[in-house]
Amino acid sequence: MRILMLTQFYPPILGGIERHVQSLSAALTQRGHQVSVFTLRHPGQLETEMDGAVKVYRVHGTLQRFSNLFSTDRFHAPPIPDPEIMRSLQRVIQLERPQVIHAHNWIVHSFLPLKAWSGAKLVMTLHDCEMSCVQMRYMYMDRTLCSRPGPIKCLSCAAHHYGALKGMATLSGNWLMRPFEQRGVDMFLPVSQAIAEVNGLLANSSTAAKVRVIPNFIPDDAAMLAEAGAQDPPLPLPDEPFILQVGDLVRDKGVYVLLNAYQALSSPPPLVLIGRRTPESPTDLPANVTLLESLPHRQVMRAWRRSLFGVVPSLCLDASPTVTLEAMACQRPVIGSRIGGITDQVVDGETGFLVTPGDETALRDAMQRLIDEPDLRRHMGVTAKERAQTFQASAVVGQIEKVYQSL
Repeated sequence: MRILMLTQFYPPILGGIERHVQSLSAALTQRGHQVSVFTLRHPGQLETEMDGAVKVYRVHGTLQRFSNLFSTDRFHAPPIPDPEIMRSLQRVIQLERPQVIHAHNWIVHSFLPLKAWSGAKLVMTLHDCEMSCVQMRYMYMDRTLCSRPGPIKCLSCAAHHYGALKGMATLSGNWLMRPFEQRGVDMFLPVSQAIAEVNGLLANSSTAAKVRVIPNFIPDDAAMLAEAGAQDPPLPLPDEPFILQVGDLVRDKGVYVLLNAYQALSSPPPLVLIGRRTPESPTDLPANVTLLESLPHRQVMRAWRRSLFGVVPSLCLDASPTVTLEAMACQRPVIGSRIGGITDQVVDGETGFLVTPGDETALRDAMQRLIDEPDLRRHMGVTAKERAQTFQASAVVGQIEKVYQSL
């Protein structure tokens, strides 16, 4: 089949979605499909290039002309069709003639007006809460998990997150496009049951019939990446085994909860944080805590290999974090929040522990137990590695391929 991926970001811009699209595209080409990627172009990037057997098209959108609209150096796709993205997408579709368009975020809105003309089937992977929450994370006022969306509530939250004018425009655009997206997408692929529910896909029979929950995945040889980086310069890691958290150093990923719980431990091993620093990241770290930024992926996998166990203490509705799976693939148990897609990954009491989001005492007790009971830690690590195999590419990509075939 001829498949065109739509994603607002693509490597070298890194993140969970970006690695997912890149890994999925590579796996599909290995299965004999012709895959290309359509994404937004950032400074210093070529308009077209080959990423292995995958052709990557990078384009500018209309909103990118107004850089003051973006709070970071990443140019996001708008929640409404973008004229220049649409025009470029039409050109790429004429060149590639895809049978399947596989979209991964709001850039899909620039394809919806072209769908009938294209003749392609549209598959949409939902990596977050984008259909129900304009800030994607389902966090009310950036502080607490949202109980349920509502017009006034969402408007005030969007204004808090984006500013009044930008928040109102973003929310209105997303509301406007939602019915078109519900009708235009031929199959939704939420990455967890929680994401299917929070996006409202199961609320009526017409959309529920177009839903297949297919999780994020990791390469079959993910654990071997640690060996591939063995010749890299030594990492500034503690000499003794350590607790490890990987992810953006932000409040809704639970970094402050983790630091408070860590300080309450009895004789704790070192704690290592690997992730992107933001303005809300902690500035003063407790003793015995190491922070590493912008590590290549293979070095992150090396860190998992040297760790005692992983911690994923999210406060937001974490959709299907691959860091959990990478830790498990390296035979490390994981302590995660009982929220979102983490509950699909970690089997409480078998591959790690699930704790209530934000409960510092429960997190401390779970960490203390894995520190104090090495036999339990090793047993859970073996079980975690077995569990991780169900999230490998060989197990998951075939499910996506069957969706394409069914359409």
